[in-house]
Amino acid sequence: MVRLGFIGTGTIAAAMVRGLKGSALQDWPVVLSPRNAEVGRSLADEFSGVAVAASNQAVIDAADIVILAVRPQVAEAVLGRLSIRTEQQVISLIAATPASRIAEWTGAARVCRAIPLPFVEQRCDVTPVFPAFPVALHLFNALGRALPVQDQASFDLYAALSAMMGTYFGLLEGAASWAEQHGRPAVDARLYLAGLFHNLGQVARHSPEGFADLRADHSTLGGLNEQ
Repeated sequence: MVRLGFIGTGTIAAAMVRGLKGSALQDWPVVLSPRNAEVGRSLADEFSGVAVAASNQAVIDAADIVILAVRPQVAEAVLGRLSIRTEQQVISLIAATPASRIAEWTGAARVCRAIPLPFVEQRCDVTPVFPAFPVALHLFNALGRALPVQDQASFDLYAALSAMMGTYFGLLEGAASWAEQHGRPAVDARLYLAGLFHNLGQVARHSPEGFADLRADHSTLGGLNEQ
C-alpha cells in the first residue's frame, strides 16, 4: 500500500482522487493539503482513506509519493518552505516548471512530471510521464493509460498538444452558432454535435488506422464530407 500526498487541491488533484477511489488503487491512502479547504473536506467526507493534513509539510511527512499540484505562479513560494525526503518520489503536475527547479526548491532527489487532464476522474485519460518512473506509470495506468515519454522535448510537445482543448470547444461553438443562425434550437445543435464528436473520438481512439486514412474513410467520394 502506497500513501499519496497532494500539495494543492484544485481541479486536477480532485479529479485524480475521485478517479483513484474508483480504481484498482482505491485502497491507497490519500493525504491532502489544507489549501482549498472546502474541496479537501468534501473529498474526505466522500471517500474513506482520504484525510486533510494540518499543513503542507504534514502532507509530505505522511506520504510515500508527493504529488505537486499548485499553480506555477505560486510554486516557488509554496514549495520553497518545504522539505522532501531524499527517498520520496515526487510527481510534479506543475506546468512549465522543470524537474530541476522542483529539486532546487525542495531538495527532492527523484522528480518526474506528468500532464493529467480532468478525464482522470473517469479513468479514461492518457497521461504523459517523464521520466517514466515505474510508480508514476502504475499510478496513471490506474487512471486510464500512462504514456511513457523519453525526453524533455517530447514532453513539452505533449504539453503543447494538451492546449488544443480550447480549440476543440471553439470549433463546436462555431458549428453550434452556425446551426442556430439557420434555425436550429441551441439544445438540439449541442446534442447533435456532442454526440457526433464523441463518436468520432471513439473511432480515433480505437481504430488502428492513421488520421489521414480515417479522414478518407469518412469522406465518401462525391459526398458532403469530401466537398
